[in-house]
Amino acid sequence: MPLARSTGQIPDAAWTSGFREMTEPWKGAVGCLGVAVFFAMTIGIISWQALEQSPEEWVLRGHAGGMLWERRRGALLLRALPAGRTVAVIAVGGVPAAEPPPPRDRCWHDGGQFCYAWEEDAELRLSLEPPPAPATECYGVRWTPLRPDVMLKDCFSMANVSWYGGASVRAQRWPLNGAESHAQPFVSGDLSKNPAGYGPVSERYFLGSTGVTVTVAPDVPLFLSLESNRHFCLETPAGRAAVPLRYLLCVSPDVAAAHRHVGSQLAGQARALPDTALLGSPIWRYYGPAGSAAKIKRGLRSLAKRLKRHRLQEGVLALGEHCTAILAAADHVPSERRKRHSSPRAWDPSLIKPLQLSITLSPYTSIASPLFLRSLRDGEAASYWLSLQPRFGGCSIPLLTTWKGRLCARLNVTSEAALSWYLARARRLRQALGAAYVVFEGAEGNAFPEQAVPPPAELAGDRYTGALAAALATLGNATVISAGARSSHLPLFIQMSPLRSDWSHAGLKGVIPSVLHYSLLGYNFFIPDAVGGSLAGDAPGDPELYVRWLQIVTFLPVMAFSTPPWLCCDAWVLNLTRQCIQRHRDFVVPLLIKYGEEWRRLGYPIFRPAWWLSPTDPAAFTVEDEFLLGDEVLVAPITEKGQTWRDIYLPGEGHLWMDTNTARVFDGGTVLRNYSASLAEVPVFVKTS
Repeated sequence: MPLARSTGQIPDAAWTSGFREMTEPWKGAVGCLGVAVFFAMTIGIISWQALEQSPEEWVLRGHAGGMLWERRRGALLLRALPAGRTVAVIAVGGVPAAEPPPPRDRCWHDGGQFCYAWEEDAELRLSLEPPPAPATECYGVRWTPLRPDVMLKDCFSMANVSWYGGASVRAQRWPLNGAESHAQPFVSGDLSKNPAGYGPVSERYFLGSTGVTVTVAPDVPLFLSLESNRHFCLETPAGRAAVPLRYLLCVSPDVAAAHRHVGSQLAGQARALPDTALLGSPIWRYYGPAGSAAKIKRGLRSLAKRLKRHRLQEGVLALGEHCTAILAAADHVPSERRKRHSSPRAWDPSLIKPLQLSITLSPYTSIASPLFLRSLRDGEAASYWLSLQPRFGGCSIPLLTTWKGRLCARLNVTSEAALSWYLARARRLRQALGAAYVVFEGAEGNAFPEQAVPPPAELAGDRYTGALAAALATLGNATVISAGARSSHLPLFIQMSPLRSDWSHAGLKGVIPSVLHYSLLGYNFFIPDAVGGSLAGDAPGDPELYVRWLQIVTFLPVMAFSTPPWLCCDAWVLNLTRQCIQRHRDFVVPLLIKYGEEWRRLGYPIFRPAWWLSPTDPAAFTVEDEFLLGDEVLVAPITEKGQTWRDIYLPGEGHLWMDTNTARVFDGGTVLRNYSASLAEVPVFVKTS
């Protein structure tokens, strides 16, 4: 009987019994497999979402740019449109950095704002603000802590961005990427008292090479830190209830346009020029005998005679605070004694003519002085000097601080009576001593934080400096002050900080970065430190250092000397000094007056960095050893010891520059390699087209 062909089907009985037999031992394995498949699918979906979801999310968008939130770094990005280039990266501190992009805008009803809150930490509000110019767009940033212990901290990256402005420091850098400073109150200070602090000129304004500006409101309690070549950070102090961090971000087409549109308008008021007669007058600081008024007068006459003998008889003889106080005390002897001793005591300014005299005052008085003791006796100390207010009644206590090694009280600039008395005293001394100029030292700093005491609201931050500057401006435009904060519009000269007598950034190398920093912030009429430096350094009495320093200050507003050239160097340096003074009067002063008028009208700096004419060339952003005088003169001095050549960056592609020493002409937008500059010359170029 033939065999039946198999149909390929499993008999029902066999299938049922086989399945029953198979499932019994594998129940656990099948269950585990199902769970594994479920988790694999879940992980796949999450991974797909993470890969597909953009790490950046637009939170506020304008016409010329916008703000994005970057999840990975917990950072705000400012991006310029339509190119889409990132002009600023702001790492956010004080809130959870790992939180995903803000999912909900609490200001959704307003297209010009974005609001988001990190629960129990801080609230962020971004807003489009009115632009200062058609090509610039601005964004307001406001962080509000939701707990007193939250310290808000925004750090601006220095990666691919050069930053300028802010605070002056002891060893000034240009750009400030190379500076280093721990977090501390953003207040002007005395670098001789606190070398690690901030210097006497500061503004709450930062400019980036990408065309971005950061401006902080003046009423925000602010700390600033600088971490070299990484970032600078704006912080609010912790422990105060709901102190917001507020600043304005603006983006422009390039760095020069950004400063023209934003930085040039910092003062926000009509600008006035100081006495331009001082520009052509070299300052000779008096360091002669100072034991008595008679010795000082003899020393001044002797210095005047030596200057005349060396054909340097024009300029200003500058008395320091100590000598001024001695002469002032001699001038205030009782009238009957003055009659008996009129000949030795009387000071006659004609004895030093054609030289003029400048005197120096400060807002400090020693606690041992008759002036301070009299104010205590009359119960007027709180009116005339900064004082601590008692919490539970009682008398005010003068706030004491140190000034030039003495325990002192400081003038109360919030008191109309104190200011009126102080200004009247300055006018009286200026008239009695026949002084053409009055220098006011000690304007920088805030005495309250220095003593770990919270300042009153009217003296928070740099308001002491601003109030004193405004008062001193009423004395006229022949006034010099040692600090500046929101006062660049006033007709005052600014005395630069003293520098070390060496080749470092705390000495000669710091001169040009300081010049560019002061001028960028609007303080164009400054008096640089004396030729050769006035602080002890590594190269005291170095003729080469003296000459290279002299060559730089020839092109600055005022030439100042503490060591006369005949005491420092050979006869040829004395002759070179005469030539530099004459060049300053004939060539530099007319340019200063011309561009000073432009600053008064437009707010543009007189001393300009290389990027002013090459605002999109990265090579121009870090040039710190040359500067422009207006748009038409480039000064490129030697700042390295023993060097007689240097590389020179000529800005402005399409322009032509002529070397004033050789009459050779070069194209702008190029670098001259190993350009010769002997000790007797400084490379100076004038723009010919």
